[in-house]
Amino acid sequence: MKKIRASADEAIRDIQDGATVMVGGFGLCGNPQDLIAALNRKGVKDLVVISNNCGTTDLGLGVLLQARQIRRMVASYVGENKEFERQFLSGELEVELSPQGTLAERIRAGVAGIGGFYTATGVGTVIAEGKEVRVIDGREYLLEKPLKADFALIKAWRADPWGNLAFRKTARNFNAVMCGAATVTIAEAEEIVPLGGIAPDAVHVPSVYVDRLVQGKGYVKPIERRTTRPR
Repeated sequence: MKKIRASADEAIRDIQDGATVMVGGFGLCGNPQDLIAALNRKGVKDLVVISNNCGTTDLGLGVLLQARQIRRMVASYVGENKEFERQFLSGELEVELSPQGTLAERIRAGVAGIGGFYTATGVGTVIAEGKEVRVIDGREYLLEKPLKADFALIKAWRADPWGNLAFRKTARNFNAVMCGAATVTIAEAEEIVPLGGIAPDAVHVPSVYVDRLVQGKGYVKPIERRTTRPR
């Protein structure tokens, strides 16, 4: 039950070159900032990263991308990162795009041990290339396979010492579903409360899916594109 680590650097110490890593968050919201920074400091290379997006040019996973630490990216949205565009068009970065709902379900299938599922999303598009197509009740569906990883890096709002996690609003997106889809799940939390500090009904991810826990520090919580109403 001793899941709390002294630092993010200690928590990710065994992530090696070539590892497959899931990273939670939605845009920059809910990114495990401390764990990403620790990976950047460690300098691991050739990572395969599974995440909804790749941050912005300078923030989130964009930090790892600028440092040439990511070899392959599996994502659903990449529109806020100019360095991502440059590396992809130059052939430096391998990219697999997956529709957002399909990506989430592929991760969930990895947690549940499901061998695959059929979806109509992507039929007749480049997403369908190389995939099995099956007709069900007169409609075409694609076979999508589950996603798993060596490590999952998660950002929680609250956690207790056992690793029970609670998320807040948009930051729950992709963070919760990734827990358990990796061999090792590492979570950082804004606040670690005593046992019983999270009401049972408020636990979004039970401790059985979490292997390591870190107290987060100094969150900035940036916004990708700030839009305000004209005066």
